[in-house]
Amino acid sequence: MARTALRICPLCEATCGLTVTVDDDQGRMLSARGDSDDVFSHGYICPKGASLPELDNDPDRLTGPLIRRDGILVDAQWDEALQLVADRLGATIADHGGPSVGVYIGNPNAHTVAGALYAPLLTRAIGTHNVFSASTLDQMPKQVALGYLFGHAGTFAVPDLDRTDHLVVIGANPVVSNGSVTTAADFPGKLAALRRRGGRLTVIDPARTRTAKLADVHLAPRPGTDAALLFAVVHTLFDEELTAPDLGGIGRHVTGVDRLRAEAADFSPEAIAAFCDVPAPAIRELARSIAAAPTAAVYGRMGTTTVEFGTIGSWLIDAINILTGNLDRPGGVMFPTPPTAPAPRPPRPGRTFRTGRWRSRVSGHPEVAGELPAAALAEEIDTPGEGRLRAIVTIAGNPVLSAPDGDRLGRALDGLDFLVSVDPYLNETTRHADVILPPPPPSATPHFDFILNNLAVRATARYSRPVLPLPDGRPDEAEILARLTLALGGLGVHADKRLVDEQVIAATLSKEVSDPHSPVAGRDLDEMIAMLPDGPGHERRLDMMVRLGAYGDAFGARDAGLTLAQILASPHGVDLGPMRPRLPGILRTGSGTVELAADDLIADVDRLRSALRRDPEHFVLIGRRNLRSNNSWMHNLPALTGGTNRCTLYIHPDDALRLGLDDIAIVRGPGGEVKVPVEVTPDIRPGVASLPHGWGHDLADTRMTVAAEAPGTNVNQLNDGSLLDPLSGTVVLNGLPVEIAPG
Repeated sequence: MARTALRICPLCEATCGLTVTVDDDQGRMLSARGDSDDVFSHGYICPKGASLPELDNDPDRLTGPLIRRDGILVDAQWDEALQLVADRLGATIADHGGPSVGVYIGNPNAHTVAGALYAPLLTRAIGTHNVFSASTLDQMPKQVALGYLFGHAGTFAVPDLDRTDHLVVIGANPVVSNGSVTTAADFPGKLAALRRRGGRLTVIDPARTRTAKLADVHLAPRPGTDAALLFAVVHTLFDEELTAPDLGGIGRHVTGVDRLRAEAADFSPEAIAAFCDVPAPAIRELARSIAAAPTAAVYGRMGTTTVEFGTIGSWLIDAINILTGNLDRPGGVMFPTPPTAPAPRPPRPGRTFRTGRWRSRVSGHPEVAGELPAAALAEEIDTPGEGRLRAIVTIAGNPVLSAPDGDRLGRALDGLDFLVSVDPYLNETTRHADVILPPPPPSATPHFDFILNNLAVRATARYSRPVLPLPDGRPDEAEILARLTLALGGLGVHADKRLVDEQVIAATLSKEVSDPHSPVAGRDLDEMIAMLPDGPGHERRLDMMVRLGAYGDAFGARDAGLTLAQILASPHGVDLGPMRPRLPGILRTGSGTVELAADDLIADVDRLRSALRRDPEHFVLIGRRNLRSNNSWMHNLPALTGGTNRCTLYIHPDDALRLGLDDIAIVRGPGGEVKVPVEVTPDIRPGVASLPHGWGHDLADTRMTVAAEAPGTNVNQLNDGSLLDPLSGTVVLNGLPVEIAPG
């Protein structure tokens, strides 16, 4: 019998509300459409959301665990597989210590309850500091810049899209990506609304993307030069006295303005124009237009982070927002207040943000926000010596495709003593595993955006319970991770998973009642625990977090406050309103101010100065997004194949003619070479080629039938991972020097 249910889409950062049709008799999701009453997305849906039933019902999804016997992955029972993992990891930890086990966290963890609540607990139970993730292949430079500016690497300031007058998009294509590190359903609709209210859109990108085609102004700099271009904007703001009076009213909360002015002196538009290949007058006009707008927001993404000067560029984006008076004001960039954010406390200084609390064994890369560079994972496994990684846990990650030099990483994974993967697919990484533990499909999984709500342009509270039941005996992902956590803590894989949640609840509430600034200071711990709902442990934790949060009922102390029961009673979500000013309470720097000129950032500026003297590379490679794809996740769904979602090399007609390119090109980079189909387009500037990431589904012993029919090319095989942004440990994926020849 068919019925409809509501669901939050877990497939990208837009977090759209869906109405899905399910058949209870078949136990299948049949269709998905936008939920027109959803308080956040208002009916918007993209091709990925519409394909959710295909993902849910994909016959290649694993439905039970696989374990390796005699070199072959075979079906196993859940208790057997979990016990094997507990025994093997436990033995490795006993013999070599927790740091001999590495953990790799993939991008999908940002979209799941299990990834947000339980993956950190498993890492802690292992006792390792060898943590790697997709962050150092993506947004980590932004987080490092935020750490230095505001005191915490998770203090994101996002563009107030619904109220801004001038949006500047640099190195991003949100019409296609649906927005990223800015959670905003229907980004195209928000750009259309910007134009309707007389606003302005500026796009800075070496490609004429779908977003750039909507722009009032499109600047196409040479890839990798955006930090210099942004410094020239900062220079112009000072040089032409365009900075906002009192920085828009936050001057008392900002330090380092004069030091930044001094550093910007060398970066006049005239001095960097040739390096960026952007005329100086265009750069000056960009600075003037931002300063002159009633409100403005500068927003950067992977084109500004996965480059040689990713942290410097990310810092300067917010420096421009600050200098023009657009930080923490409606229409500028603001700090979201998600429903699980702690209730506000009085302003207080924090600890100075720093990196390098530990270093990687082989190359000495500094720790950044608790992680080591993903580019260092292979060498930490395959380099002999004391302290090498002997076991790895991957959670929803496919680093063989997403990290540089996947061939080397694949060989390294085969050399491990033990590899366990929590993943629904037998893919390019999990094919090396000794055990695969597959989580259930989205229809049988709860959903709350613990992480992405921290980036949302409007605060809402939405929760999806599973729309279909789990088969008897099948654990969900939260239970998989919780049982492993308990086993490594000495309680065994059969321990009640709710013990993990109850330990977290007790520890959290104990801390809150002892904090004089907490909304529940001095309360009775047992009384509050008894107020949490019966049900799954993650729901009890969610209710606790909401009650303690900025909108919460403080366990009954606030009559109109939010609880999980209220969220459940509002199936289309609870609208909590637009972003609101949060300075100075959000700051956690040592000085208690926005530190505009942190020592480590200033020290790295000399490296950028030196780059200005380099001869430009003849050809550089950049990536690109596609609306029907998300990294390596979505290539196994028939509905998302074809169209523009293809792994081709974009190249300008002049370059194609000069090089004699026809159907196939050979692209050579520092890590090797690939053959790839050519797609000639005027939408990319000369001297630049573009190849999307996440492809390369042609390896043996995988179970990705649709993806293997059009495998594409693994662009990261061109990259040896040797070139990193030193402040963040992020590998240079955009602006990579390459040679191109006919194939």
